[in-house]
Amino acid sequence: MPYSPNKGRPAKVAEKKLMYDTIIIGGGHNGLITAAYLAKAGKKVCVLERREVLGGCATTEELYPGFHFSPAAYVVSLLLPEVVADLRLKEYGYQVLRRDPSSTSLDGHGGYLVLGHDAQRNYQSIAKRSKKDADAFPAYEKMLTEIAETLEPLLKTVPPQLPNRDRKMSLLAKASQLASTMKTGLLFKNLLYQNPSAMEVLTGAADRILDRWFESDLLKGTLATDAIIGAFHGPSSPGSAYVLLHHVMGDAGGARGVWGYIKGGMGGLAAALRQACIDLNVDIRTGVEVNQIVVENNCVRGVMTSAGEFLGRSVASGIDANQTFVNLLDPRVLPPDFLQQVKNIDYSSASGKINLALDGLPNFGVDPNLLRGTIHITPDMRYIEKGYQEALGGQYSSEPVLEMTIPSNVDDSIAPHGKHIMSIFVQYAPYQLSGNRNWDDVKEDWVQTCLTTLERFAPDIKDRILFTHAMTPVDLERRYGLTGGNIMQGAMHLHQLGPSRPLIGWSDHRTPVKNLYLCGAASHPGGGVMGACGRNAAAIILKG
Repeated sequence: MPYSPNKGRPAKVAEKKLMYDTIIIGGGHNGLITAAYLAKAGKKVCVLERREVLGGCATTEELYPGFHFSPAAYVVSLLLPEVVADLRLKEYGYQVLRRDPSSTSLDGHGGYLVLGHDAQRNYQSIAKRSKKDADAFPAYEKMLTEIAETLEPLLKTVPPQLPNRDRKMSLLAKASQLASTMKTGLLFKNLLYQNPSAMEVLTGAADRILDRWFESDLLKGTLATDAIIGAFHGPSSPGSAYVLLHHVMGDAGGARGVWGYIKGGMGGLAAALRQACIDLNVDIRTGVEVNQIVVENNCVRGVMTSAGEFLGRSVASGIDANQTFVNLLDPRVLPPDFLQQVKNIDYSSASGKINLALDGLPNFGVDPNLLRGTIHITPDMRYIEKGYQEALGGQYSSEPVLEMTIPSNVDDSIAPHGKHIMSIFVQYAPYQLSGNRNWDDVKEDWVQTCLTTLERFAPDIKDRILFTHAMTPVDLERRYGLTGGNIMQGAMHLHQLGPSRPLIGWSDHRTPVKNLYLCGAASHPGGGVMGACGRNAAAIILKG
């Protein structure tokens, strides 16, 4: 059965003044994972979620009768296998449906490129455009895989703390940090020694690397989407290349780099986590908005909510740093320099989402079996770069990058028989529009621009539409509390990763307020349905 939103327990507990070991702000997947790990360790935990549905950006919602959408996040690959095993998520109904092929890219002239986990099919598909590229592709994937395999252990650890004058550390903590720094430094030394391409991948521009490896425009356009997805930069931007690693990371889809659909929609993960938490006696409450984090003598006491006060020995925030430190805390409890750095975090965003209920599969001019994975509208890197340059000028792309999925082509539980759901991730749609325009005024025009672009590749698409649900960056901010509409809780640029996430000197989930922690994507290792932020945060909270 499709996942149904969990409404939790009624929010009538404040008058009892229950004392919890940890209060989690936000019932996204990281918040629920943090709660479950803490409860496994015997802690009394409460999760407070503002909305009536758990999962944060990874939910399933019946937006149109009979159609169960994943409105925001729509695929999974990076979820840590340790989380699945430790929390017994498969026993609670979590199931990933493999997509085969992984992607089909359309060139707009009747041609297409198919990629996936079948090496022979990849070779044949690429060779139709360039035998040279087909020969090079396995080596390209091997290069990225070697880098990814070296870096993946860093996702599960707390990065070294860089010096920060606002933070005082004991000698023992300093020694621990020195050991961590040396271990990480050795890892990077070995990485660069074994793979000379690693430095360019980690710091360079994606277009330069892709141009050197390949000659086919459609192949380069397809691979470039890995470098720009969810980010406000183009293939030519320095630092865009490292995101290419997403192409080969994670194994939640059944094999390395294979992305999948969660049975019943993305809320299937939240449903499994909810049940795991319930069995561990976590107190989950939905429809409860946290208005203030209460601090006494620089130590957390609890939170004030729409339902009253909740008392806790510690608080872990799964929402972003701006929401946590600027909106929920009295500024007097934070060092001025820290607060200013929080306000300087880059939340630039250029992503939107459109969800369609369709009365049948649209005609893309290909075998319907090739529409089981992601459908790319990125004919070449110039197409992507043009959209990015328009966004830099405060315009949404006149010919947007469209990354589409039709999960109902794999999962028959989310739409009526013969009907389908299409999920469209759109770039570029800048949060800040030029000319004093606002998104509420131009939203319908933006949707029509996206659909008109799509119509060139699927001529019958508009005739198939039963229902349209669209979210601009402003809608993403309003609906999910994402500052600037940034789906990663802060741009994933190099200066905001690792030891700098969320801020230099504070990358270990701790904050200047005693017993206040970050457990969401604002912390290391960042955005995506990964669960590492929640798992890592729980380990730190248990250390105290």
